Amino acid sequence: MGIESLGDETGRVSGGWLDLTGSDWILRVDPTTSAWESVPEGLRDSLVLGIHATVPGCVHTDLMAADLLADPYVGMNEADQHWVGQQTWSYHNTLFFTGDSVELECDNTDLICDGLDTIAEIRVNGRTIGTSANMHRRNVFPMRPYIGVGANPIEIVFSPALEYTTKMAELVGERIHVEKHPFNLIRKMACNFGWDWGPCLITAGIWKSIGLRSWNQGRISDVGVFATASENASGGWDGHLRVDVQIQGETRFGAVTVRVSGNGASGEAVVVAQDWTQVELTISHIEAWWPHSLGEQPLYDVEVTFHNDVVLLDRVKRRTGFRTVALDTTPDADSHGARFGFVINGVQVFARGMDWIPDDCFPTRITPQRYRERVQQAKDANVDLLRIWGGGLYEQEAFYEACDELGVMVWQDFALACAAYPEEEPFALEFEAEARDNVIRLSSYPSLVLWNGNNENIWGHDDWDWEAQLQGRTWGADYYYRLFPEIVAELDPTRPYWPGSPSSGPAELYSNDPNYGCIHIWDVWNARDYTCYDDYSPRFVSEFGYQGPATYATWARTLVPEDRSATSEAMLVHQKAAGGNTKLNDGIKGHLPAPGETGADFDEWLFAMQVQQARAVRYGIERWRSLRGRCLGSIVWQFNDCWPVTSWAALDLGTNAVGEPVARRKPLWYAVRSAYADRLVTLQHDDAGWRAVLVNDGTDTWAAAGTIALRAFDGEVLWSRGLDETLAPRSRKDLALTDLPATDRKDVAIVVTSEGAERAVKLLVEDVDASLPEAHYEATSSRTSDGVAVAVTARTFLRTLCLFPDRVTEDAWVDSLLVDLFPGDTHTFQIAGDIPEDALTGLTERPVLRSVTRPLTPSEAT
Repeated sequence: MGIESLGDETGRVSGGWLDLTGSDWILRVDPTTSAWESVPEGLRDSLVLGIHATVPGCVHTDLMAADLLADPYVGMNEADQHWVGQQTWSYHNTLFFTGDSVELECDNTDLICDGLDTIAEIRVNGRTIGTSANMHRRNVFPMRPYIGVGANPIEIVFSPALEYTTKMAELVGERIHVEKHPFNLIRKMACNFGWDWGPCLITAGIWKSIGLRSWNQGRISDVGVFATASENASGGWDGHLRVDVQIQGETRFGAVTVRVSGNGASGEAVVVAQDWTQVELTISHIEAWWPHSLGEQPLYDVEVTFHNDVVLLDRVKRRTGFRTVALDTTPDADSHGARFGFVINGVQVFARGMDWIPDDCFPTRITPQRYRERVQQAKDANVDLLRIWGGGLYEQEAFYEACDELGVMVWQDFALACAAYPEEEPFALEFEAEARDNVIRLSSYPSLVLWNGNNENIWGHDDWDWEAQLQGRTWGADYYYRLFPEIVAELDPTRPYWPGSPSSGPAELYSNDPNYGCIHIWDVWNARDYTCYDDYSPRFVSEFGYQGPATYATWARTLVPEDRSATSEAMLVHQKAAGGNTKLNDGIKGHLPAPGETGADFDEWLFAMQVQQARAVRYGIERWRSLRGRCLGSIVWQFNDCWPVTSWAALDLGTNAVGEPVARRKPLWYAVRSAYADRLVTLQHDDAGWRAVLVNDGTDTWAAAGTIALRAFDGEVLWSRGLDETLAPRSRKDLALTDLPATDRKDVAIVVTSEGAERAVKLLVEDVDASLPEAHYEATSSRTSDGVAVAVTARTFLRTLCLFPDRVTEDAWVDSLLVDLFPGDTHTFQIAGDIPEDALTGLTERPVLRSVTRPLTPSEAT
């Protein structure tokens, strides 16, 4: 597959590879365009002369590296940088060849560009050798006729994205879209143009690998690896491998060999080469790949070679895992709906998911280590599925590799979101090429379990008055119901396809019907209280969420002290949702003491809104899990952020003292970890009264032994009964609390303790109405081998106890949060990070240590 297809360590491959990534490029701006006047005068000379550029990269990151552009994530800098996306930029390099250079000796030399962002013209020695208009696909440009001995200048010119969308609007007509700019008229990351959680930073550049591949007889241009598993007679697993190999060039007298090995198993097959060569083999007694919630993640090496009797012509290596995935859409017996759930290796899964957006506005800054860290943070929160949202990217290989290794399933949207997309040319051909490219590119990753047609486009057509506004123009239906499913069925029959998120499946069904398919729930947050999640009994929720601000340490690096309030001009730059603050202020009413609509007391506003976000999302997750059986999945919007912002994310994105990106855990992350635990006790209420719901999504039987009690805040047990239930793996059990005494007291909670599960505490009234006592506690801090431990012993009821060590040391984080303590209970927080000696006392005081029960006053703190 292009850049990955160079041979073995000894170099015994016909042809060669010249890597063009690195810092040998020069970036220049075109001063002859009408947008030139928007370039700041102090930068013009430098940008015309040219600055050093790093590839992969983009214009913004190169300008920042040259100290010509301020960090757009800080303060109000974003607004001063729109000129960058309005310019025509060019990347320049010079390639030097001698008469015996492999690039000239070979019959063919191709320029392989894995990603150009976005409207690009490629020139070699002053001659145009190709163009590209799609960020999401690979391009291969024959280059041999254009190069010779000596210096060979190469130039890649990027035209402004919005200039292109204007031309497309004239060609095919405008289409409906959310946000300001027509992102649906260009094949580019949609959120690059701004979203309700992200800035408008319109990038350009060589954003993926680039290089020259020289070859003679032929080369491997594409490889698809499709691995499935089946149980054998001995109760183990056999692996079935299909490898599709595309050969560019002459295939006569050639052969393709496929070898697979790993975990004590191996197999090999050799077939005669064709333009498209398909190789199939079965490997006995393999180990199956599972999501981490069900098992282990054994992986196998796959080597594909193209050769003849004399020479190895090309070699490609992949890694895969054997598993079988199905989407269960079995209709109900009463015809009032149908299931929607993943079945992995024959086992039905309740998907515990979150939605993934690009982890940075500048994707080239996301290193393999950073991808690994993010996926680990998801796994640590008990997340077993990440949905790659359609307004972002088909992610880079390192993301999927991390998901394979850590056992996190991937739901992959095709890159379309929240808009009508034209089906005319040039878009139809681009969508087909993009889909084919990515379905094959991502085929080897066992973590990828679903291809999904789009995000909210079918729902938009159904519910957002698109039909009248479109006036008969195309909007993308042909992609979702014909093109994409045909491509997946042709190229990757091992994975299911679904038309959209949300979608009920067939086009004739309403797209957001809770009885079918997957739904999005956004009336909660936008207009209704979070307890209205109780009004829904869905089959699968692929989006729902609630906003909350970033962590203190992230704001401290983003905003100067005088800007740290909810309504400062700078803070509002980092609140992109329409009416976001109003929804936060309205949503907290009836639940928590309001911190004031202006958020002038920043500490109070930050804490209250973060707690509200955590509670709202946990409420939703527990509702969906309490319906396990009817509901088979929950995907929270959203997991991560791309810049510092008030958003729906569980991880924010900030920087540390040396400017490195840091994803800090918001209270929501801890709430998700608790709500997605293998074993869950949740207290649910409806017209029939209270019930305790036990959910076991673990792989072992759960002997749930403990107590269910009604306790006063002073610790008195007013009523209790024993708990002794046995739950099989992947099951739930409802326990009606019909014997719970009726009471109008406001100082009581239902408490369920069970071996193997987190204690459940449910107040009978909302916090704002509860008779919460003044908080008293004792706390000590001490150094440990892993950092610092803070032990808190409650002397009165402490509601939602939290510790925020990032207020002391910005890179510190704590192992637990959102803890309820009754008098006499002790909880120990373990802090990771370098805490200075003189800061230890601060760890036991407000605003670092605090709870909803106010004021938090230590009886003794050392």
